Amino acid sequence: MPADLIGLDVPAPRWGPRFRSRLGSLIAGAPTAAPEVVGEGGLTEAQALEVLDALVRMAEALLSCGAPAADVTALTLRAARGSGLRHTQVDITFTAVIVSTAGAGPAPLTAVRVVQVRATDYSRLSALYEVAHGAGDGLPVDEVSARLRRVLSQRRPYRRGVSGTAAVGLAASVAVLLGGTWAVALAAALTTTVLQLILTAANARGLPAFFQQVVGAAFATMVALALEVSQPHLPGWLGPLPPSLVVGSGIVVLLAGLSLVGSAEDAISGFYVTAGARAFETMLLTTGLVLGIAGVLDLGQRAGIGLSLTFVDVQGYPAPVELLAAAAAAMTWAVSGYADLRAVAMAGVVGALGWAAFVAGTNVGLGPAAASGLAALVVGFLAEGTAWRWNVPGVVVSICGIVALLPGLAIYRAIFTVVGGGVSSGLAQFVGALGIALALAAGVTLGEFCSTPLRREFDRVEQRVRRRALSRQF
Repeated sequence: MPADLIGLDVPAPRWGPRFRSRLGSLIAGAPTAAPEVVGEGGLTEAQALEVLDALVRMAEALLSCGAPAADVTALTLRAARGSGLRHTQVDITFTAVIVSTAGAGPAPLTAVRVVQVRATDYSRLSALYEVAHGAGDGLPVDEVSARLRRVLSQRRPYRRGVSGTAAVGLAASVAVLLGGTWAVALAAALTTTVLQLILTAANARGLPAFFQQVVGAAFATMVALALEVSQPHLPGWLGPLPPSLVVGSGIVVLLAGLSLVGSAEDAISGFYVTAGARAFETMLLTTGLVLGIAGVLDLGQRAGIGLSLTFVDVQGYPAPVELLAAAAAAMTWAVSGYADLRAVAMAGVVGALGWAAFVAGTNVGLGPAAASGLAALVVGFLAEGTAWRWNVPGVVVSICGIVALLPGLAIYRAIFTVVGGGVSSGLAQFVGALGIALALAAGVTLGEFCSTPLRREFDRVEQRVRRRALSRQF
């Protein structure tokens, strides 16, 4: 103690209540602020980010399995509402999914997922729809994530060989619908068998889809040239084997008719970016077909082999046979896309009814586009209005149900016409094929809308998505 303070009476310090409280808080640590609530269900920011991660993974899986952009948006918004998020925004493009929601502060919470792999798998798509509906009904986020992991890791219901065999059956069914004989159907099936083996080997080696189209179209055109040369030497009991029917039926697995319908449906639903990307993909794949056909035709002409570009009109089969062929085409397409048995059976029924509507429209004088639109209206109404009763997504049944109506042969004819030098006539045929695709897309979309009274749910979320075609404001 300093000398000048010795003997002084220094008063003891006063420890007031406020000082003691502040000293205690310094010793014990400042109290932790309560986490701010983000969602309507009392979610914290960390929980909201967990929900967003599950939503973007689910939306990415739906897109990669072939779900339309409108359905993915509606399912994601419904799942977000069921999980307790508020003011959620969903942006779908051809290659990415963006989901954003209001955060605790001024900045929103956002999750992004890139769509990298696209493969048709209708069984996985059905399971993903069930997961999405469960999330919309309030399933906890940890359970949604667990179900999502199980769905993405499960095996397909069929082996690859079964899917390839179904594609062969699809070619034979299309040959019957085009009026071909049993020999034409058999030739188309054999052509598709070899074509499937080629595509499988090319896909296993990572060959891009564009070059797979070139290789597949080149092989199919080689088959057409071989048939043209061997026609005089074939036994009479086989009957005529028009190269146009054989190759037009066998090449159906390569034609971009379904992609054309998908892009048109996205455009009608208001998803123009996704529709533009799908349309460009369709154009690119069709260009691959043109290059493959043109290359082989040029080699054939140099070798003195000319392929006739005329398409023989054949007499069709009775109505029951055509209905069975349409049902077989829908069912085989469903099996080739790994759909489960319920979806396969429903696709067969809806496909037959859709073809019956197409024939009825043609008999009353409707053109190809109008008759196709009428048939697609029936398919969309039945698929979306009744499929949910058997836990099958309506989109799976509608896609398979319109396979027999796709403008595949029209695109094939247009390609042959353009390659043969008739550019103006070929472009006119392309416009006709585009009109059929637009009619199919419009019919399916309108049929889905008309089936509203029969459906399990049609809430404000889906109404917002349906209005996207009329307004960009969500």
